[in-house]
Amino acid sequence: MKLHMLVLLSAMVPGGAVLAANADAIYFGGPILTVNDKAPRTEAVAVRDGKIVAVGKKASVMNAEKGKATIMHDLKGHTMTPSFIDPHSHIIFALDMADQANVSAPPAGPANNAQEIIAELKKFAEARRAKPGELIVGYGYDENMMAKGHPLTRDDLDPAFPDNPVYVIHVSGHGAVLNSRAFEKYGISAATKTPPGGVIVRKAGSDEPAGLIMETAYLPVFSNRSAPTQRQELDQLKFAQNLYAGAGVTTAQDGATHTGDLAVFQRAAARGALYIDVIAYPFFTDLDKILAVNPPATWGKYANRLKIGGCKITLDGSPQGKTAAFTTPYLTGGPNGEKDWKGEPGIPQDEANAIVKKCYDAGLRVNMHANGDAAIDNAIKAHEFAAAGNPTRDRGTIIVHSQFVRKDQLQKYVEYKLMPTLFTEHAFFFGDTHVLNRGRQQAYFLSPLKTAMAMGLRPTNHTDFNVAPIDQMLVIWSAVTRKSRSAEVIGPDERVTPLQALKAITINAAHQYWEEDKKGSIELGKLADLVILSDNPLTVKPDAIRDIKVLETIKEGKTIYTIK
Repeated sequence: MKLHMLVLLSAMVPGGAVLAANADAIYFGGPILTVNDKAPRTEAVAVRDGKIVAVGKKASVMNAEKGKATIMHDLKGHTMTPSFIDPHSHIIFALDMADQANVSAPPAGPANNAQEIIAELKKFAEARRAKPGELIVGYGYDENMMAKGHPLTRDDLDPAFPDNPVYVIHVSGHGAVLNSRAFEKYGISAATKTPPGGVIVRKAGSDEPAGLIMETAYLPVFSNRSAPTQRQELDQLKFAQNLYAGAGVTTAQDGATHTGDLAVFQRAAARGALYIDVIAYPFFTDLDKILAVNPPATWGKYANRLKIGGCKITLDGSPQGKTAAFTTPYLTGGPNGEKDWKGEPGIPQDEANAIVKKCYDAGLRVNMHANGDAAIDNAIKAHEFAAAGNPTRDRGTIIVHSQFVRKDQLQKYVEYKLMPTLFTEHAFFFGDTHVLNRGRQQAYFLSPLKTAMAMGLRPTNHTDFNVAPIDQMLVIWSAVTRKSRSAEVIGPDERVTPLQALKAITINAAHQYWEEDKKGSIELGKLADLVILSDNPLTVKPDAIRDIKVLETIKEGKTIYTIK
Protein backbone atom coordinates (compact mmCIF):
# COMPACT_ATOMS: atom_id res chain seq x y z
CA MET A 1 0.00 0.00 0.00
CA LYS A 2 1.44 3.38 -0.98
CA LEU A 3 2.16 5.99 1.64
CA HIS A 4 -0.52 8.48 0.54
CA MET A 5 -3.13 5.74 0.92
CA LEU A 6 -1.78 4.91 4.40
CA VAL A 7 -2.00 8.56 5.39
CA LEU A 8 -5.55 8.83 4.12
CA LEU A 9 -6.51 5.73 6.06
CA SER A 10 -4.80 7.15 9.14
CA ALA A 11 -7.16 10.12 9.06
CA MET A 12 -10.22 7.91 9.35
CA VAL A 13 -11.78 6.12 12.29
CA PRO A 14 -14.57 3.53 12.19
CA GLY A 15 -17.76 5.12 10.92
CA GLY A 16 -15.92 7.49 8.61
CA ALA A 17 -15.16 10.30 11.07
CA VAL A 18 -12.10 12.35 10.23
CA LEU A 19 -9.41 12.89 12.87
CA ALA A 20 -7.33 16.04 13.28
CA ALA A 21 -5.47 16.74 10.09
CA ASN A 22 -1.95 17.14 11.41
CA ALA A 23 0.44 15.08 13.50
CA ASP A 24 1.44 16.02 17.01
CA ALA A 25 5.01 14.99 16.22
CA ILE A 26 7.15 13.68 13.37
CA TYR A 27 10.39 11.74 13.89
CA PHE A 28 13.08 11.65 11.20
CA GLY A 29 16.80 12.01 10.67
CA GLY A 30 18.13 8.60 11.68
CA PRO A 31 17.63 4.87 11.15
CA ILE A 32 14.08 3.85 12.06
CA LEU A 33 13.78 0.08 12.55
CA THR A 34 10.12 -0.82 12.30
CA VAL A 35 10.40 -4.58 13.12
CA ASN A 36 7.77 -4.95 10.39
CA ASP A 37 9.01 -7.50 7.88
CA LYS A 38 6.99 -5.89 5.07
CA ALA A 39 8.82 -2.58 5.50
CA PRO A 40 11.73 -3.12 7.94
CA ARG A 41 13.15 0.41 7.70
CA THR A 42 11.61 3.80 7.15
CA GLU A 43 12.61 7.47 7.01
CA ALA A 44 9.90 9.11 9.10
CA VAL A 45 7.14 8.38 11.60
CA ALA A 46 4.21 10.65 12.43
CA VAL A 47 2.34 10.43 15.75
CA ARG A 48 -1.07 11.81 16.69
CA ASP A 49 -3.16 11.21 19.81
CA GLY A 50 -0.75 8.56 21.04
CA LYS A 51 -0.83 6.48 17.86
CA ILE A 52 1.28 6.09 14.74
CA VAL A 53 -0.54 7.80 11.87
CA ALA A 54 2.06 7.67 9.10
CA VAL A 55 5.19 5.68 8.28
CA GLY A 56 7.24 6.21 5.13
CA LYS A 57 9.44 8.56 3.12
CA LYS A 58 10.27 11.77 4.95
CA ALA A 59 8.96 14.07 2.26
CA SER A 60 5.65 12.25 1.95
CA VAL A 61 5.09 12.08 5.72
CA MET A 62 5.92 15.80 6.07
CA ASN A 63 3.60 16.73 3.23
CA ALA A 64 0.71 14.74 4.64
CA GLU A 65 1.10 15.28 8.39
CA LYS A 66 3.11 18.41 9.16
CA GLY A 67 1.13 21.34 10.53
CA LYS A 68 1.90 24.58 12.37
CA ALA A 69 1.76 22.85 15.77
CA THR A 70 3.59 19.66 14.74
CA ILE A 71 6.77 19.13 16.74
CA MET A 72 9.65 18.06 14.52
CA HIS A 73 12.01 15.57 16.18
CA ASP A 74 15.34 15.24 14.35
CA LEU A 75 16.96 12.00 15.52
CA LYS A 76 20.36 13.42 14.56
CA GLY A 77 21.60 10.05 13.39
CA HIS A 78 20.37 8.12 16.40
CA THR A 79 18.24 5.02 15.96
CA MET A 80 14.53 4.59 16.67
CA THR A 81 12.86 1.23 17.30
CA PRO A 82 9.61 0.12 18.87
CA SER A 83 9.88 0.40 22.63
CA PHE A 84 10.67 -2.80 24.47
CA ILE A 85 8.11 -5.16 25.92
CA ASP A 86 9.16 -7.09 29.00
CA PRO A 87 8.26 -10.78 28.54
CA HIS A 88 9.01 -11.74 32.13
CA SER A 89 10.29 -9.94 35.20
CA HIS A 90 9.13 -8.89 38.65
CA ILE A 91 8.54 -5.15 38.69
CA ILE A 92 7.37 -5.43 42.31
CA PHE A 93 11.01 -6.15 43.17
CA ALA A 94 11.92 -2.77 41.74
CA LEU A 95 9.62 -1.17 44.30
CA ASP A 96 11.38 -3.09 47.05
CA MET A 97 14.83 -2.23 45.65
CA ALA A 98 14.27 1.43 46.39
CA ASP A 99 14.94 0.42 50.01
CA GLN A 100 17.48 -2.38 49.55
CA ALA A 101 21.25 -2.55 49.13
CA ASN A 102 22.66 -3.74 45.82
CA VAL A 103 25.23 -6.41 46.64
CA SER A 104 25.27 -8.00 43.18
CA ALA A 105 28.49 -9.07 41.52
CA PRO A 106 29.87 -6.90 38.68
CA PRO A 107 28.66 -5.66 36.25
CA ALA A 108 25.24 -5.58 37.97
CA GLY A 109 26.71 -4.45 41.28
CA PRO A 110 29.88 -3.90 43.34
CA ALA A 111 30.33 -7.04 45.47
CA ASN A 112 32.40 -10.16 44.74
CA ASN A 113 32.94 -11.53 48.25
CA ALA A 114 31.56 -11.55 51.78
CA GLN A 115 33.61 -8.53 52.85
CA GLU A 116 32.35 -6.41 49.95
CA ILE A 117 28.75 -7.53 50.56
CA ILE A 118 29.00 -6.55 54.24
CA ALA A 119 30.61 -3.21 53.33
CA GLU A 120 27.69 -2.39 51.00
CA LEU A 121 25.14 -3.42 53.63
CA LYS A 122 26.87 -1.22 56.23
CA LYS A 123 27.03 1.73 53.85
CA PHE A 124 23.31 1.28 53.11
CA ALA A 125 22.38 1.01 56.81
CA GLU A 126 24.43 4.08 57.73
CA ALA A 127 22.92 6.16 54.93
CA ARG A 128 19.45 5.32 56.25
CA ARG A 129 20.45 5.65 59.89
CA ALA A 130 19.08 2.20 60.63
CA LYS A 131 18.16 1.77 64.29
CA PRO A 132 18.78 -1.40 66.35
CA GLY A 133 16.15 -3.99 65.50
CA GLU A 134 15.42 -2.48 62.07
CA LEU A 135 15.48 -4.93 59.15
CA ILE A 136 18.26 -4.50 56.57
CA VAL A 137 17.89 -6.16 53.16
CA GLY A 138 20.31 -6.61 50.28
CA TYR A 139 19.81 -8.22 46.88
CA GLY A 140 21.88 -9.97 44.24
CA TYR A 141 23.91 -12.52 46.24
CA ASP A 142 25.52 -15.09 43.95
CA GLU A 143 27.48 -17.86 45.66
CA ASN A 144 29.06 -18.75 42.33
CA MET A 145 30.94 -15.44 42.36
CA MET A 146 32.28 -15.86 45.90
CA ALA A 147 35.77 -17.03 46.80
CA LYS A 148 35.93 -20.79 46.27
CA GLY A 149 34.60 -22.72 49.23
CA HIS A 150 33.29 -19.64 51.07
CA PRO A 151 29.63 -18.86 50.45
CA LEU A 152 28.04 -16.06 52.47
CA THR A 153 26.78 -17.35 55.85
CA ARG A 154 25.16 -16.09 59.02
CA ASP A 155 28.62 -16.27 60.63
CA ASP A 156 29.81 -13.61 58.17
CA LEU A 157 26.83 -11.35 58.83
CA ASP A 158 26.45 -11.71 62.61
CA PRO A 159 29.59 -9.81 63.76
CA ALA A 160 28.76 -6.89 61.49
CA PHE A 161 25.08 -6.76 62.45
CA PRO A 162 24.61 -8.03 66.01
CA ASP A 163 21.53 -5.86 66.64
CA ASN A 164 19.72 -5.95 63.29
CA PRO A 165 17.97 -8.69 61.35
CA VAL A 166 19.60 -8.91 57.93
CA TYR A 167 18.83 -10.96 54.88
CA VAL A 168 20.51 -10.92 51.48
CA ILE A 169 18.33 -12.07 48.58
CA HIS A 170 19.81 -14.73 46.32
CA VAL A 171 20.41 -13.65 42.73
CA SER A 172 17.76 -16.14 41.58
CA GLY A 173 15.13 -14.38 43.69
CA HIS A 174 14.28 -17.81 45.10
CA GLY A 175 16.05 -17.55 48.43
CA ALA A 176 18.17 -15.51 50.81
CA VAL A 177 21.01 -15.66 53.32
CA LEU A 178 19.87 -14.71 56.83
CA ASN A 179 21.81 -13.66 59.91
CA SER A 180 20.92 -14.95 63.38
CA ARG A 181 18.61 -12.02 64.18
CA ALA A 182 16.72 -12.66 60.93
CA PHE A 183 16.38 -16.37 61.68
CA GLU A 184 14.89 -15.39 65.05
CA LYS A 185 12.55 -12.87 63.39
CA TYR A 186 11.13 -15.46 60.99
CA GLY A 187 11.07 -18.36 63.45
CA ILE A 188 13.60 -20.57 61.66
CA SER A 189 15.89 -22.70 63.83
CA ALA A 190 17.62 -26.07 64.09
CA ALA A 191 14.22 -27.53 64.96
CA THR A 192 12.68 -26.28 61.70
CA LYS A 193 12.13 -29.09 59.26
CA THR A 194 13.00 -28.47 55.64
CA PRO A 195 9.65 -28.14 53.82
CA PRO A 196 8.94 -30.15 50.66
CA GLY A 197 10.46 -28.36 47.68
CA GLY A 198 12.64 -26.23 49.96
CA VAL A 199 16.29 -25.97 50.97
CA ILE A 200 17.76 -25.00 54.33
CA VAL A 201 21.54 -25.22 54.19
CA ARG A 202 22.78 -26.51 57.57
CA LYS A 203 26.09 -26.06 59.36
CA ALA A 204 28.39 -29.07 59.00
CA GLY A 205 27.53 -31.79 61.52
CA SER A 206 24.54 -29.83 62.80
CA ASP A 207 20.88 -29.01 62.11
CA GLU A 208 21.61 -25.34 62.75
CA PRO A 209 20.82 -23.22 59.65
CA ALA A 210 24.01 -21.94 58.05
CA GLY A 211 22.43 -18.94 56.35
CA LEU A 212 21.02 -19.83 52.92
CA ILE A 213 17.38 -20.86 52.56
CA MET A 214 15.72 -21.46 49.20
CA GLU A 215 12.38 -22.09 47.47
CA THR A 216 9.49 -23.05 49.79
CA ALA A 217 11.72 -22.54 52.85
CA TYR A 218 12.08 -18.89 51.76
CA LEU A 219 8.36 -18.20 51.30
CA PRO A 220 7.76 -17.19 54.96
CA VAL A 221 10.43 -14.51 54.59
CA PHE A 222 9.27 -13.32 51.17
CA SER A 223 5.60 -13.23 52.17
CA ASN A 224 6.28 -11.11 55.26
CA ARG A 225 7.96 -8.17 53.58
CA SER A 226 7.23 -4.91 55.37
CA ALA A 227 4.43 -2.83 53.87
CA PRO A 228 5.54 0.69 52.88
CA THR A 229 3.73 3.85 53.90
CA GLN A 230 1.57 5.57 51.28
CA ARG A 231 4.33 8.15 50.69
CA GLN A 232 6.96 5.43 50.36
CA GLU A 233 4.71 3.51 47.99
CA LEU A 234 4.37 6.48 45.65
CA ASP A 235 8.13 7.08 45.68
CA GLN A 236 8.80 3.38 45.06
CA LEU A 237 6.38 3.32 42.13
CA LYS A 238 8.18 6.25 40.51
CA PHE A 239 11.55 4.59 41.11
CA ALA A 240 10.39 1.30 39.61
CA GLN A 241 8.75 2.75 36.52
CA ASN A 242 11.71 5.02 35.85
CA LEU A 243 14.02 2.01 36.07
CA TYR A 244 12.03 0.23 33.34
CA ALA A 245 11.48 3.35 31.23
CA GLY A 246 15.21 4.06 31.44
CA ALA A 247 15.79 0.71 29.73
CA GLY A 248 13.30 1.54 26.97
CA VAL A 249 10.56 -0.67 28.44
CA THR A 250 6.97 0.58 28.23
CA THR A 251 5.19 -2.67 29.09
CA ALA A 252 6.39 -4.45 32.24
CA GLN A 253 5.45 -7.73 33.88
CA ASP A 254 5.03 -8.66 37.49
CA GLY A 255 5.66 -12.37 37.17
CA ALA A 256 4.49 -13.75 40.54
CA THR A 257 2.02 -11.32 42.06
CA HIS A 258 0.89 -11.85 45.63
CA THR A 259 -2.31 -10.40 47.09
CA GLY A 260 -0.63 -7.38 48.66
CA ASP A 261 1.38 -6.71 45.49
CA LEU A 262 -1.76 -6.61 43.36
CA ALA A 263 -3.33 -4.19 45.85
CA VAL A 264 -0.31 -1.88 45.40
CA PHE A 265 -0.70 -1.90 41.62
CA GLN A 266 -4.47 -1.43 41.80
CA ARG A 267 -4.09 1.55 44.14
CA ALA A 268 -1.53 3.03 41.75
CA ALA A 269 -3.80 2.46 38.75
CA ALA A 270 -6.77 4.05 40.53
CA ARG A 271 -4.66 7.13 41.30
CA GLY A 272 -3.46 7.35 37.70
CA ALA A 273 0.10 6.79 38.93
CA LEU A 274 1.09 4.22 36.27
CA TYR A 275 2.75 5.70 33.19
CA ILE A 276 3.93 2.37 31.78
CA ASP A 277 1.68 -0.65 31.23
CA VAL A 278 1.93 -3.32 33.94
CA ILE A 279 0.75 -6.90 33.47
CA ALA A 280 0.36 -8.86 36.72
CA TYR A 281 0.34 -12.64 37.05
CA PRO A 282 -1.16 -13.73 40.40
CA PHE A 283 0.95 -16.39 42.11
CA PHE A 284 -0.75 -19.76 42.58
CA THR A 285 -0.48 -19.56 46.39
CA ASP A 286 -2.71 -16.45 46.37
CA LEU A 287 -4.91 -17.39 43.44
CA ASP A 288 -8.12 -18.09 45.37
CA LYS A 289 -7.86 -14.86 47.38
CA ILE A 290 -7.27 -12.80 44.26
CA LEU A 291 -10.06 -14.49 42.29
CA ALA A 292 -12.48 -13.80 45.15
CA VAL A 293 -12.24 -10.06 44.52
CA ASN A 294 -11.10 -10.09 40.87
CA PRO A 295 -13.41 -12.45 38.94
CA PRO A 296 -12.12 -13.98 35.68
CA ALA A 297 -14.18 -11.56 33.58
CA THR A 298 -11.96 -8.70 34.81
CA TRP A 299 -8.72 -10.40 33.74
CA GLY A 300 -7.01 -9.75 30.42
CA LYS A 301 -8.20 -6.12 30.23
CA TYR A 302 -6.31 -2.93 30.99
CA ALA A 303 -7.70 -0.58 33.59
CA ASN A 304 -5.61 2.59 33.91
CA ARG A 305 -2.53 0.76 32.54
CA LEU A 306 -2.90 -2.31 34.75
CA LYS A 307 -3.92 -5.74 33.45
CA ILE A 308 -4.18 -9.07 35.24
CA GLY A 309 -2.63 -11.31 32.63
CA GLY A 310 -3.10 -14.83 33.99
CA CYS A 311 -2.05 -17.36 36.61
CA LYS A 312 1.58 -18.00 37.62
CA ILE A 313 2.78 -21.41 38.77
CA THR A 314 6.34 -22.29 39.81
CA LEU A 315 7.34 -25.88 39.05
CA ASP A 316 11.01 -25.78 40.10
CA GLY A 317 13.77 -23.44 41.19
CA SER A 318 16.93 -22.05 39.63
CA PRO A 319 19.76 -23.94 37.90
CA GLN A 320 22.46 -21.69 39.36
CA GLY A 321 21.01 -22.32 42.83
CA LYS A 322 20.81 -26.08 42.09
CA THR A 323 17.08 -26.13 42.76
CA ALA A 324 15.95 -26.57 39.14
CA ALA A 325 14.54 -30.07 38.53
CA PHE A 326 16.35 -32.28 36.00
CA THR A 327 16.02 -35.84 34.77
CA THR A 328 19.77 -36.38 35.30
CA PRO A 329 21.98 -35.48 38.30
CA TYR A 330 23.98 -32.29 38.78
CA LEU A 331 27.65 -33.02 38.17
CA THR A 332 28.60 -31.08 41.32
CA GLY A 333 26.05 -32.44 43.81
CA GLY A 334 23.26 -30.62 45.60
CA PRO A 335 23.08 -27.42 47.71
CA ASN A 336 23.84 -29.42 50.86
CA GLY A 337 26.34 -31.70 49.13
CA GLU A 338 23.71 -34.31 48.23
CA LYS A 339 24.85 -37.10 45.91
CA ASP A 340 22.98 -37.84 42.66
CA TRP A 341 21.05 -34.61 43.16
CA LYS A 342 18.55 -33.87 40.40
CA GLY A 343 16.73 -31.03 42.11
CA GLU A 344 13.10 -31.31 43.16
CA PRO A 345 9.79 -30.18 41.70
CA GLY A 346 8.36 -27.08 43.34
CA ILE A 347 4.97 -28.73 43.80
CA PRO A 348 3.69 -32.29 43.21
CA GLN A 349 2.38 -33.15 39.75
CA ASP A 350 -1.20 -33.62 40.99
CA GLU A 351 -1.19 -30.13 42.50
CA ALA A 352 0.22 -28.62 39.31
CA ASN A 353 -2.44 -30.42 37.27
CA ALA A 354 -5.23 -29.11 39.49
CA ILE A 355 -4.03 -25.49 39.42
CA VAL A 356 -3.63 -25.41 35.64
CA LYS A 357 -7.07 -27.00 35.22
CA LYS A 358 -8.64 -24.42 37.53
CA CYS A 359 -7.16 -21.63 35.42
CA TYR A 360 -8.04 -23.23 32.07
CA ASP A 361 -11.59 -23.95 33.19
CA ALA A 362 -11.98 -20.28 34.13
CA GLY A 363 -10.67 -19.19 30.73
CA LEU A 364 -7.47 -17.78 32.23
CA ARG A 365 -4.01 -17.84 30.71
CA VAL A 366 -1.19 -19.64 32.52
CA ASN A 367 2.52 -18.92 32.96
CA MET A 368 4.46 -21.95 34.22
CA HIS A 369 7.98 -21.43 35.57
CA ALA A 370 10.12 -24.41 34.52
CA ASN A 371 13.92 -24.33 34.22
CA GLY A 372 15.10 -27.95 34.30
CA ASP A 373 13.98 -30.55 31.77
CA ALA A 374 12.14 -32.56 34.47
CA ALA A 375 10.13 -29.48 35.42
CA ILE A 376 9.38 -28.86 31.73
CA ASP A 377 8.10 -32.45 31.49
CA ASN A 378 5.83 -31.63 34.43
CA ALA A 379 4.60 -28.45 32.73
CA ILE A 380 3.70 -30.37 29.58
CA LYS A 381 1.91 -33.04 31.64
CA ALA A 382 -0.07 -30.39 33.53
CA HIS A 383 -1.12 -28.80 30.24
CA GLU A 384 -2.17 -32.17 28.81
CA PHE A 385 -4.20 -32.97 31.93
CA ALA A 386 -5.91 -29.59 32.11
CA ALA A 387 -6.59 -29.29 28.37
CA ALA A 388 -9.32 -31.94 28.61
CA GLY A 389 -8.45 -33.88 25.48
CA ASN A 390 -7.76 -30.78 23.38
CA PRO A 391 -4.11 -29.91 24.07
CA THR A 392 -3.49 -28.30 20.67
CA ARG A 393 -5.84 -25.34 21.17
CA ASP A 394 -3.94 -22.10 21.76
CA ARG A 395 -4.66 -21.01 25.32
CA GLY A 396 -1.82 -18.52 25.47
CA THR A 397 0.21 -20.70 27.82
CA ILE A 398 3.79 -19.62 28.46
CA ILE A 399 6.61 -21.83 29.74
CA VAL A 400 8.73 -19.30 31.60
CA HIS A 401 12.51 -19.68 31.29
CA SER A 402 12.52 -23.09 29.51
CA GLN A 403 16.27 -22.85 29.93
CA PHE A 404 17.21 -26.50 29.75
CA VAL A 405 14.45 -27.52 27.37
CA ARG A 406 15.12 -30.59 25.22
CA LYS A 407 14.42 -30.59 21.49
CA ASP A 408 11.61 -33.17 21.90
CA GLN A 409 10.01 -30.80 24.39
CA LEU A 410 10.28 -27.92 21.93
CA GLN A 411 8.42 -30.12 19.46
CA LYS A 412 5.64 -30.49 22.05
CA TYR A 413 5.58 -26.69 22.36
CA VAL A 414 4.98 -26.50 18.62
CA GLU A 415 2.28 -29.18 18.70
CA TYR A 416 0.50 -27.75 21.74
CA LYS A 417 1.02 -24.07 20.88
CA LEU A 418 2.98 -23.44 24.07
CA MET A 419 5.26 -20.41 23.96
CA PRO A 420 8.69 -20.23 25.60
CA THR A 421 10.07 -17.06 27.06
CA LEU A 422 13.80 -17.76 27.20
CA PHE A 423 16.63 -16.25 29.22
CA THR A 424 19.85 -15.90 27.20
CA GLU A 425 21.43 -13.57 29.78
CA HIS A 426 22.12 -16.74 31.77
CA ALA A 427 24.83 -17.46 29.19
CA PHE A 428 26.70 -14.43 30.51
CA PHE A 429 25.81 -14.36 34.20
CA PHE A 430 25.79 -18.10 34.92
CA GLY A 431 27.04 -19.86 31.78
CA ASP A 432 30.35 -20.89 33.34
CA THR A 433 28.46 -22.27 36.35
CA HIS A 434 26.07 -24.21 34.12
CA VAL A 435 28.99 -25.82 32.30
CA LEU A 436 30.34 -27.03 35.65
CA ASN A 437 26.96 -28.16 36.99
CA ARG A 438 25.42 -29.64 33.84
CA GLY A 439 28.26 -30.24 31.35
CA ARG A 440 28.87 -28.51 28.03
CA GLN A 441 26.44 -30.49 25.92
CA GLN A 442 23.42 -29.50 27.99
CA ALA A 443 24.70 -26.03 28.88
CA TYR A 444 25.29 -25.20 25.21
CA PHE A 445 21.60 -25.78 24.47
CA LEU A 446 20.69 -23.26 27.18
CA SER A 447 17.74 -21.04 26.14
CA PRO A 448 17.90 -22.21 22.50
CA LEU A 449 16.51 -19.12 20.82
CA LYS A 450 17.73 -20.00 17.33
CA THR A 451 16.42 -23.57 17.37
CA ALA A 452 13.05 -22.45 18.74
CA MET A 453 12.70 -19.89 15.95
CA ALA A 454 13.76 -22.41 13.31
CA MET A 455 11.04 -24.78 14.56
CA GLY A 456 8.39 -22.12 13.96
CA LEU A 457 7.99 -20.88 17.52
CA ARG A 458 8.01 -17.18 18.38
CA PRO A 459 10.09 -17.16 21.56
CA THR A 460 10.68 -14.10 23.66
CA ASN A 461 13.74 -13.26 25.78
CA HIS A 462 13.63 -11.82 29.26
CA THR A 463 15.66 -10.53 32.23
CA ASP A 464 13.71 -12.12 35.11
CA PHE A 465 14.56 -8.90 36.91
CA ASN A 466 16.00 -8.68 39.45
CA VAL A 467 17.86 -11.91 38.67
CA ALA A 468 19.47 -9.84 35.92
CA PRO A 469 19.25 -6.06 35.57
CA ILE A 470 16.67 -4.34 33.39
CA ASP A 471 19.02 -3.73 30.46
CA GLN A 472 17.53 -4.63 27.09
CA MET A 473 20.76 -3.99 25.24
CA LEU A 474 22.37 -6.65 27.41
CA VAL A 475 19.47 -8.96 26.52
CA ILE A 476 20.08 -8.44 22.80
CA TRP A 477 23.87 -8.75 23.20
CA SER A 478 23.56 -12.00 25.13
CA ALA A 479 21.33 -13.51 22.42
CA VAL A 480 23.73 -12.46 19.67
CA THR A 481 27.04 -13.43 21.32
CA ARG A 482 26.13 -15.90 24.12
CA LYS A 483 29.42 -15.03 25.81
CA SER A 484 29.98 -16.00 29.45
CA ARG A 485 31.89 -14.03 32.06
CA SER A 486 35.00 -16.00 31.01
CA ALA A 487 34.26 -15.16 27.33
CA GLU A 488 33.34 -18.77 26.49
CA VAL A 489 30.56 -18.89 23.90
CA ILE A 490 27.81 -20.90 25.56
CA GLY A 491 26.33 -22.63 22.54
CA PRO A 492 27.72 -21.10 19.33
CA ASP A 493 24.97 -22.75 17.27
CA GLU A 494 22.26 -20.93 19.24
CA ARG A 495 23.47 -17.40 18.46
CA VAL A 496 20.89 -15.31 16.59
CA THR A 497 21.02 -12.17 14.47
CA PRO A 498 20.54 -8.77 16.09
CA LEU A 499 17.18 -8.42 14.32
CA GLN A 500 15.99 -11.77 15.68
CA ALA A 501 17.12 -10.69 19.14
CA LEU A 502 15.28 -7.37 18.75
CA LYS A 503 12.10 -9.16 17.69
CA ALA A 504 12.23 -11.28 20.85
CA ILE A 505 11.64 -8.18 23.00
CA THR A 506 9.30 -6.30 20.64
CA ILE A 507 6.93 -8.01 18.19
CA ASN A 508 7.30 -11.50 19.68
CA ALA A 509 6.68 -10.12 23.15
CA ALA A 510 3.57 -8.32 21.90
CA HIS A 511 2.43 -11.63 20.43
CA GLN A 512 3.04 -13.33 23.80
CA TYR A 513 0.62 -10.91 25.45
CA TRP A 514 -1.93 -11.07 22.61
CA GLU A 515 -1.30 -7.35 22.02
CA GLU A 516 0.30 -7.66 18.60
CA ASP A 517 -2.41 -5.49 17.05
CA LYS A 518 -1.38 -2.56 19.28
CA LYS A 519 2.30 -2.95 20.13
CA GLY A 520 5.63 -4.40 19.10
CA SER A 521 6.35 -2.71 15.78
CA ILE A 522 6.26 0.70 14.12
CA GLU A 523 3.17 0.35 11.97
CA LEU A 524 0.16 2.42 11.08
CA GLY A 525 -2.48 2.46 13.81
CA LYS A 526 -0.32 0.98 16.56
CA LEU A 527 0.48 2.78 19.79
CA ALA A 528 3.33 5.26 19.57
CA ASP A 529 5.46 3.27 22.01
CA LEU A 530 8.96 4.11 20.81
CA VAL A 531 12.57 4.23 21.95
CA ILE A 532 15.54 6.23 20.68
CA LEU A 533 18.95 4.55 20.97
CA SER A 534 22.44 5.98 20.77
CA ASP A 535 23.38 3.57 17.98
CA ASN A 536 21.94 0.95 15.65
CA PRO A 537 22.02 -2.57 17.16
CA LEU A 538 21.72 -4.08 13.68
CA THR A 539 24.88 -2.48 12.30
CA VAL A 540 27.37 -2.07 15.16
CA LYS A 541 29.81 -4.86 15.96
CA PRO A 542 28.16 -7.51 18.15
CA ASP A 543 30.24 -6.73 21.24
CA ALA A 544 29.29 -3.04 20.96
CA ILE A 545 25.56 -3.78 21.32
CA ARG A 546 25.75 -3.89 25.11
CA ASP A 547 27.20 -0.35 25.15
CA ILE A 548 24.25 1.20 23.29
CA LYS A 549 22.34 3.67 25.48
CA VAL A 550 18.63 4.42 25.67
CA LEU A 551 18.38 8.16 24.98
CA GLU A 552 14.60 8.57 25.12
CA THR A 553 11.55 6.42 25.81
CA ILE A 554 8.13 7.38 24.47
CA LYS A 555 4.84 5.91 25.68
CA GLU A 556 1.83 6.66 23.48
CA GLY A 557 3.49 9.75 22.05
CA LYS A 558 4.66 11.16 25.40
CA THR A 559 8.28 11.16 26.54
CA ILE A 560 8.54 9.27 29.83
CA TYR A 561 12.35 9.09 29.99
CA THR A 562 15.29 11.03 28.61
CA ILE A 563 18.94 10.39 29.40
CA LYS A 564 20.50 12.89 31.76
